Amino acid sequence: MALITLRRNLRRLSDVWINRALAVLKNQPVNHVHKVVKEHLSPWFCSLQPEPFRVRFHHACCKKFHSENGNDLHPVGEPLFSQVDDWDRLEQNLKNEDEQIFYRRLNSFTSSEEVLSFISTLETLSDAMAAGALQRICEVGKKDDNQRLPKEILENSIFQALCFRFEQEPSHLSNTSLVTVLQALILLSMDPQSSLLLNLVAECQNRLKRGGLEVRNLCILGESLIRLQGPSCVTLEPIIYQLQVEKLETFTPEDIVSLYRILQACTDKVDQHQMFLNKINNFSLSLVSSLSPKLISQMLTALVVLNQTQALPLVIKLGKYVVRHISQFTDEELVKVLEAFIYFGYNDRFFTKALEQHVAALCLTLDPEVVSKVMEYCGRKQILSKPIFNAVAETFVCQSEKFSPSQISELIEPFGKLNYLPPNASALFRKLENVLFTHFNYFPPKTLLKLLHSCSLIECHPVNFMAKIFSPFFLQQLQGEQSYLDRLNLAQLTQLFLTSVLECPFYKGPELLPKYQVRSFISLCCSLETPMDFQLYKSVKTGLIDLLGARLYFASKVLTPYCYTIDIEIKLDEDGFVLPFTVVEDVHKRVALCIDGPKRFCSNSTHLLGREAIKQRHLRLLGYQVVQIPYHEIEILKSRLEVVKYLQRKLFSQNTGVHW
Repeated sequence: MALITLRRNLRRLSDVWINRALAVLKNQPVNHVHKVVKEHLSPWFCSLQPEPFRVRFHHACCKKFHSENGNDLHPVGEPLFSQVDDWDRLEQNLKNEDEQIFYRRLNSFTSSEEVLSFISTLETLSDAMAAGALQRICEVGKKDDNQRLPKEILENSIFQALCFRFEQEPSHLSNTSLVTVLQALILLSMDPQSSLLLNLVAECQNRLKRGGLEVRNLCILGESLIRLQGPSCVTLEPIIYQLQVEKLETFTPEDIVSLYRILQACTDKVDQHQMFLNKINNFSLSLVSSLSPKLISQMLTALVVLNQTQALPLVIKLGKYVVRHISQFTDEELVKVLEAFIYFGYNDRFFTKALEQHVAALCLTLDPEVVSKVMEYCGRKQILSKPIFNAVAETFVCQSEKFSPSQISELIEPFGKLNYLPPNASALFRKLENVLFTHFNYFPPKTLLKLLHSCSLIECHPVNFMAKIFSPFFLQQLQGEQSYLDRLNLAQLTQLFLTSVLECPFYKGPELLPKYQVRSFISLCCSLETPMDFQLYKSVKTGLIDLLGARLYFASKVLTPYCYTIDIEIKLDEDGFVLPFTVVEDVHKRVALCIDGPKRFCSNSTHLLGREAIKQRHLRLLGYQVVQIPYHEIEILKSRLEVVKYLQRKLFSQNTGVHW
């Protein structure tokens, strides 16, 4: 670092020495200059320095190293500024090279002790380098999840010297050094009332008032103050205002994401900033290809927090680049991406394919939160991905102890919801049963009910736990402090009780009391059945009228005594002939037509959802003849006549026993 003092020392020399130095060094490669100065000139220059300036950094009590500016001498016969320009260029080249070496060394260290030991050997340390050193100490010095530095680092004389330097002369720091130091100290959880932080914040506020901070520094300052003082910080509004007047074209991708994070902290003022957010959302479309996986995750998180549902074009474009980077996301980042996709309802077959490959390859090493979030995403978007489900089932069997009760519920629920049993289903549900026996009391009542109900959808009946969930004690726990049980929980309990009656005749435990049973599984707020597709119903209704001769031969939306609603019901007499739906007596058999629209199937699939599978299973056990009318069979019919012929085949085949 002694090279940086070259020009300053030369100013004290005679014109002859300056000319000689220029003759030796001019037009030489930087490496050669570095070598010459180091071997021949540097020791001599250091001997000219007063003693305090030659003392190493850790003995200097953090004084700012500088030389006094005297009257610069210049060679006789040469223009004054020619020599100065030569030395400016020389000094800048040497400075840039030394700083690059410094930062490479700095980034190679993995502990605070190494950083402090390194800077203690330096004779000079610029403000920028000192700020960079402090930032590196912050990055590598924290132990585990503790935000504070260890005591031995805080009490280290070199670290204290750095802090003392910044505390005494914050006005001498460059903008970048100033905000970098502030950011590092705040991340280290320094006392907000310490004189060091107060001085730095005051200096930042002064520069903010003068309007001298660049975009990057404004972003760093904004995030730092949010962490230090919270989103109610009064300085935040001026920062946002100054960022608003800047041209977005001057922002780097990192600046844009930092701006999102700042606005994310001000959720109570989203409406106030919405016009600015619209500009950012539109501009960000051009930056997506430049974003790292970390920045993509952070941008998606901010869009969720800020409720930017109108920014779907940006979400879709981010989704395309998520596919490219999916293997590069950390577990935490991938969880944030999935949460955003769940929030915005984003679904893409290329993303599903990439997710399948990622999960199938790494499932045993993925964090449990990632595994459960992947399953939650599949369940919410009704994506039946057998590679994902099979890998997750295998992971749970091998590593069930890693999952929390809520994660287990999120992991298992999609199997029931999407009506899928993996190849190792017996091992999967045996493991689940063992976990429930061991940790039953650790599961929150609503989580447990949702989990057991999901199992019943795919005929994995929780017989060993039915007595517990029908007991008054559990029902009281389920109700909690409320004066009533919510509608969804009552419907789940009712369907579980119906399952115990219809599918588990060997169950002899307590029954669900009538006051906890619902009359219908369809409701406005939460349903255990999918409402009928109206357009599909109209097509089938018209065909049935043509086929049967009149509308009176079938009824629509019939609520049974068993809580299920039948789309279309046809009554038959003893000989199999169709009766008018108004007939009550002499009804020998009932036909239930299930008009299954796209929403009753897994996404882009013809695989029936669990709620519809259990409904059809129960209707058959109750004596109904179930005739399924899936949308993908109706949609290919091109005429009304074809629909009639299709219904005739469905209803009057030899197997149905229906006569016309």
